[in-house]
Amino acid sequence: MKILISSTYFHPYSSGLSVYALRLAQGLADLGHDVVVLTSQHKKDLPKADPQSNFHIVRVPVLTRLSKGVIMPSLPKIARQWIIRADVVNLHLPQFESIVLSKIAKELGKPVLVTYHCDLEMSGGALNKLAGNVTMRLGEEVLRDATLIVQNSLDYAENSPLLSKYMEKVVESPTPIIVKTVSEERAEKFRLEHGIAKTDKVIGLAGRVASEKGYEYLAMAFPSILEKFPEARIVHAGAWKSVVGESAYQSQIESYILPFGKKWKNLGFLSDDDFEAFFAVCDVLVFTSLNRTESYGIVQLEAMTQGTPIVASDLPGVRQPVLQTGLGRIVPLRDPNAIAAAVIEILGEGRQARFVPKEFLEKFQQEAVARRYEAWMETLLADE
Repeated sequence: MKILISSTYFHPYSSGLSVYALRLAQGLADLGHDVVVLTSQHKKDLPKADPQSNFHIVRVPVLTRLSKGVIMPSLPKIARQWIIRADVVNLHLPQFESIVLSKIAKELGKPVLVTYHCDLEMSGGALNKLAGNVTMRLGEEVLRDATLIVQNSLDYAENSPLLSKYMEKVVESPTPIIVKTVSEERAEKFRLEHGIAKTDKVIGLAGRVASEKGYEYLAMAFPSILEKFPEARIVHAGAWKSVVGESAYQSQIESYILPFGKKWKNLGFLSDDDFEAFFAVCDVLVFTSLNRTESYGIVQLEAMTQGTPIVASDLPGVRQPVLQTGLGRIVPLRDPNAIAAAVIEILGEGRQARFVPKEFLEKFQQEAVARRYEAWMETLLADE
């Protein structure tokens, strides 16, 4: 099949959505499909055409930005030529420009499979909120025209004010990850490289610094954790200054963590290999997301591949990894006391309490997820 995948941001930009789209592109290409990814040239130094090892990236020039969205006047012309070529179009929402691709695909009679990552709940000023509302309204029209909609969990879909309207078209698919256990030697090397003692109780944070992540609530919980475990420290892996539209929140978090000194360590963006090692050295991963902008959390699964338990917010979709494995605790939103109590319980249990069912993780393997998409796409083409 000739498959066109589209997302606003893509590799080398790193977010849950862009990583999902990257792994799906790789997985489908590995199965022998002709995959093209259409995305924005969100940095001017990125090449407009970028052949990868087994698929192709086409980047559309950006004229200006609207909050986290981008304005690309040349998109309709560029998109049309690639949609004409494609057998199936896979749109990754939320995506401001998805309405353009959806309308062209509908005009050309091409089936559209939407991967719906999350609703948008924009914080900040009026412009941010306007951009979010417009993106959601356009997204609803895309969902209405979509042939099939994929979501990480039916739990999230059923609780989404927008997606719940289209449940007859929604199917559930695991988030693609690479399941690979890190050796103790590799974990120890990572500790040495980043000044993490083996006696430290490592509380991990993973992901970009963005307002929906709720990192401030872990900061509020940390003094109580230190009272019980003075050897505890928070280690954050993920983009910091480079996150689009989050400079005010980044400044806020910097003020929260300043009193902790070296007890709060920021590693910045890590390679895939280093991320795996990071999860292996964590005693617990805290996932304090606050709203529907988070629908699952790839990092929860990646931590679980290393046997690392999770403290996760009680949000639709986000709560599923802990509920399905029992590895961790679910906590109420915006509750530092509950976060502290859950982390203290897990640290008190020690590493011997870690266990993740093998069959749970296997369904998230990149190839397994790609085969699900392959089957759905084949069905869509057969129904044409």
